[in-house]
Amino acid sequence: MSRKWVYLFNEVDQAETYVGGNWDKVRALLGGKGANLADMTRLDIPVPPGFSVSTEACNAYLAAGENFPDDLWEQELKALAEVEKLTEKNFGNPAKPLLVSCRSGAKFSMPGMMDTILNIGLNDEVAQGLIALTADPRFVYDAYRRLVQMFGSVVMGVPDEVFEAVISARRKAAGVKVDAELSAEDWEAVTYKFKEIFRTYTAQEFPSDPLEQLKLATEAVFKSWNGKRARDYRNAANIAHTLGTAVNIQTMVFGNMGNDCATGVAMSRNASTGENVLEGDYLTNAQGEDVVAGIRITQDLDDLKTEMPIIYKEFDAIAKRLEKHYRNMQDMEFTVEHGKLWILQTRDGKRTAQAEVRIAADMVEEGLIKKEEAVARVKPEQIEFFLHPQLEPKARKAARHIATGLNVSPGAAVGVVALDADTAERWAKEDGKAVIMVRPETKPDDVHGMLAAKGILTSRGGRTSHAALVARQFGKPAVVGIAELEIDLDTREIHVDDLLIKEGDFISIDGTTGDVYLSELPTVVADISNPYLSKVLDWADEIRDLGVWANADYPHDAERARNYGAEGLGLVRTEHMFFETERLPIVQQMIMAKTTTERNEAIQKLLPMQRGDFEGLFRAMNGLPVVIRLIDPPLHEFLPAYDELLGDLADLKVQLQHHQSMRDINAALSEIRIKEDYLERVEALKEANPMLGTRGVRLGLLIPELTEMQVRAIFEAAVKCKKDGIDVRPKIMIPLVAHVNELKAQQVALEKVAKDVLAEAKLELDYKFGTMIEIPRAALTADELAKYAQFFSFGTNDLTQTTYGISRDDAERGFLVEYLKDELLPDNPFATLDAGGVGKLIKYAVDHGREVRKELEVGICGEHGGDPRSITLCHEYGLDYVSCSPFRVPVARLAAAHASLKNPRQKKAEMMQPAVA
Repeated sequence: MSRKWVYLFNEVDQAETYVGGNWDKVRALLGGKGANLADMTRLDIPVPPGFSVSTEACNAYLAAGENFPDDLWEQELKALAEVEKLTEKNFGNPAKPLLVSCRSGAKFSMPGMMDTILNIGLNDEVAQGLIALTADPRFVYDAYRRLVQMFGSVVMGVPDEVFEAVISARRKAAGVKVDAELSAEDWEAVTYKFKEIFRTYTAQEFPSDPLEQLKLATEAVFKSWNGKRARDYRNAANIAHTLGTAVNIQTMVFGNMGNDCATGVAMSRNASTGENVLEGDYLTNAQGEDVVAGIRITQDLDDLKTEMPIIYKEFDAIAKRLEKHYRNMQDMEFTVEHGKLWILQTRDGKRTAQAEVRIAADMVEEGLIKKEEAVARVKPEQIEFFLHPQLEPKARKAARHIATGLNVSPGAAVGVVALDADTAERWAKEDGKAVIMVRPETKPDDVHGMLAAKGILTSRGGRTSHAALVARQFGKPAVVGIAELEIDLDTREIHVDDLLIKEGDFISIDGTTGDVYLSELPTVVADISNPYLSKVLDWADEIRDLGVWANADYPHDAERARNYGAEGLGLVRTEHMFFETERLPIVQQMIMAKTTTERNEAIQKLLPMQRGDFEGLFRAMNGLPVVIRLIDPPLHEFLPAYDELLGDLADLKVQLQHHQSMRDINAALSEIRIKEDYLERVEALKEANPMLGTRGVRLGLLIPELTEMQVRAIFEAAVKCKKDGIDVRPKIMIPLVAHVNELKAQQVALEKVAKDVLAEAKLELDYKFGTMIEIPRAALTADELAKYAQFFSFGTNDLTQTTYGISRDDAERGFLVEYLKDELLPDNPFATLDAGGVGKLIKYAVDHGREVRKELEVGICGEHGGDPRSITLCHEYGLDYVSCSPFRVPVARLAAAHASLKNPRQKKAEMMQPAVA
């Protein structure tokens, strides 16, 4: 018995049985579109009859060198015969003609990425039969020319532009502005002109056999799975290339047979904001492609209430029913044929990050989904939208406003105008430019440019246009439908009234408001105080096991981190404070000191400054832990660069030769001596590899007064804060330890300072000393370090460098780029934690450290602490917290919850188990 390749829409039960009753596997077999059409048929929703050719058939076809597998075509013909019975029409019969559409449909929605052909089954004889039946030759030739155009473009590769040029010329000759005003005679002439184009480009006649049309269309959809635009989209959306696409053959229903007909696309909720209102676009007397292609200006779905109130009421009820059934916001295509409503498709709707968050929160309140599902639906990268820049209000007010369009994907984007996808991609990738891609309307072939661009702007299209859907999918700010934009692709210019914008000029767009401005406007950080986001993140906090802390060096950063939900500071870099203008000269004085006394005098000047730093941080983080890393970088970083000093000295000596007065000469000589002293000190401190040189704990052991001053400042600040009623929880971190003896020597000395300060103040205080693990040897000897360290924090930036034996700065400018391009490495190890190497060291250190100190607290404070995939690994390794930039804290909170949902730790798993009666 041959394999079943084809399933009628009313055979969904057979598909479920074949895959073992798993609906996700039904979607994989029939594609999302086919599965949902079959499911709606089962629900008695008005769906035009049809069938799906499975994804298994697609993969078999491609694997067989683009040949139909055994029995596939026979099954397709058999299914077609069943559709003929259901519709009481016949494929290719002029007296009772059945026309069908052929559409792609993968497991995951890929709007516009693969191919569609409408009106299959038309030929000259069938066209005459339809005219006799409908008495509407305009409708028939409009449908016929669409078939020839789509078939020529999709199946035979004829450029779409040559067809569009014929329509434009016909409009001009007829003296009309839009396609809807063309007559039956116009469309008949266009149809036969299209056939001539087909013959010219393909050296063959347009196929008049409906079955040949259907077979070639099925093959074209299969082949489109491997098309460039589909592969680019899947790469960007992380969709596997092995899934294949189904082919959906569906009875045509027509929205272009008169004024009691319509076609449209609608969302069950607002796809931009998430508001619980039906929204969409439609056109009276049109076919579906007219709506999404942006060829005609669409009507707002709200107008359907007045134009076709009974249809609107029926559609609204179906939308609510589908949303309840699928427990998600739905994107639906519909057609009204002579007052009869048909649903052509439903799928989970693409939406903005803002909408995703609101819909998830609202659906929990409505009882459609649980908190856990709401949290799982929102992706960590969607949280980043709320942290993205917005146009600076004052600059916006002063800027020249160009136009306002439809605000289809929120956020601000600033960049240079690129008028085609290839230019946008080249400028963005090769030249590093920020680009706004501007097009009359976008097509699936433009996706690579859209992905490369910062934002998207079109002169045509509506809220459900291709540009809107793709922009929302990938979080690109977008404004569409600005009719006053006159885009000249020949001169590479845009005209808006009297304003001329050339390709390469800067513009700024606001996808939240729909406004477009001339020039490069500054941006500001967005406000994340969104009530729906707060709700989702609060639920994430209930679910996650990992703590989320922040890296911050100043009180204002700490306050921001706390407002974003940080539960502590996992890294305070004390050396950053030393670079401030009023302190750097004192630090340099310390480094340049020729005696211990001079050096200690400078260190004592720094003490009150450091004390003030820590006091501000403790007050900002009242009641939360603060991990303070002692000075880490080598001292030469606080001095002018060697090459800079050489250049300055050369300039000063040249200038000296031109001075006339003794006063100027003496001043120059004095400056030269200072520069020479600096140069001598820099040369003395110079190391062949400073990253592995005198820094971290080594510096503290060589200049103990420096780290002792820092610890004194920490504890004096803590004492002052505690006396003021602040709950202070300091943790002192000793960096770059390689050997337990280093840690022991430094920690013993510093603990004495801490005890002395507390004894002087007659206060008790909870505090911890720990170490930062940045070197493989430290990880491998974690059991030894845990005898002294009360906590570990993994500095994964340096740990990655020392594990790989590469310099990050050099690698990311050099060979690492090629490694990633050639896929020698799966990921940039400085962006996503290297599970196979660095990850193993972390897991080893955690396990062996806790063998010695059971309650050892362990965290991570490198940039990986804000990367969702790295956070998942930290959860699996048993870490207590991750620490990241304040702006990544909301992302980390959600990512940590996702990790717990996927793999709950024992205690949490027990809590999530249902009670046993």
